[in-house]
Amino acid sequence: MLKIPYLDSHTGGEPTRLVEHGAPDLGTGSLAERREVFRTKFDHFRSMVLNEPRGSDVMVGALLVKPSLPNCDYGVIFFNNVGYLGMCGHGTIGLVASLAYQGRLSPGKVRIETPVGVVEAELHQNQGGDYANRVSVRNINAYRTLKNVSVVVDGQEYSGDVAWGGNWFFLVQNHGLEVGMHNLDALTDLSWKLREELARKKITGTDGAVVDHVELFTHTPQADSQSFVLCPGKAYDRSPCGTGTSAKLACLAAEGKLLPGQVWRQQSVVGSVFEGSIELDGDQVIPTITGEAWVMAEGQLLIDQRDPFKDGIRQIGI
Repeated sequence: MLKIPYLDSHTGGEPTRLVEHGAPDLGTGSLAERREVFRTKFDHFRSMVLNEPRGSDVMVGALLVKPSLPNCDYGVIFFNNVGYLGMCGHGTIGLVASLAYQGRLSPGKVRIETPVGVVEAELHQNQGGDYANRVSVRNINAYRTLKNVSVVVDGQEYSGDVAWGGNWFFLVQNHGLEVGMHNLDALTDLSWKLREELARKKITGTDGAVVDHVELFTHTPQADSQSFVLCPGKAYDRSPCGTGTSAKLACLAAEGKLLPGQVWRQQSVVGSVFEGSIELDGDQVIPTITGEAWVMAEGQLLIDQRDPFKDGIRQIGI
């Protein structure tokens, strides 16, 4: 019987499953190189710990590894129900709060290596409770590559921006749908069709990267905007999406609508809120995202070699 310890948290409603012990040896290369080893040689581990019947489509995994860079404290590879992520904002907040719960971090700054670059997180002082759980993540450089891209779905034209915030996003403002829990089916349907049309038209990120996240925005009196974010694997983000908010901030900065230090409050489809701001480093836009995570479960995953679904139920082609 294989036993894999885990610690689950959620950030604004979006779960993160932290695993470390029991994971395969990915070598000592860069985080990008180790993610590729993970993808090509040990994808069964991803599915085993995250997919049904032990996980769910909405859960994001965080594999904690030793960093390759000497100036980093931790390394992490994020993954989901169908593959691997570049960065994950809610997952980083969840990771830091989980390490605080384990007694491995005290309030202050920590440098974390990801496959797409180094992020710096700050664990804020505990405001009461068993562990500090409010975290700010200074992300990698975010930027917009395409503005007002036209996409036609079901005979209707939509326009949006393609931007990078640690993952690739298509951000659409004027979509005509109400963003709310009552409208999940329509939001999911449109977002998925937009993604399919982007692929059909070969609209990509830098170097042909797949634009695999879609964000639909609307106005709300509770924050600066509210969003519905559809992730790879066709699960919607319960949090406001850290990398998605970073991409949004990059677009706002490109339009001159967000100044350094100005706070942007981004609300998710479930009502949770991230606070975002930017700083400028030359011509680079560096976003910082602040949110809270709560530890909610810990234990061991049990892998019986006789189980026909010991490696999880894998989704193909989405």
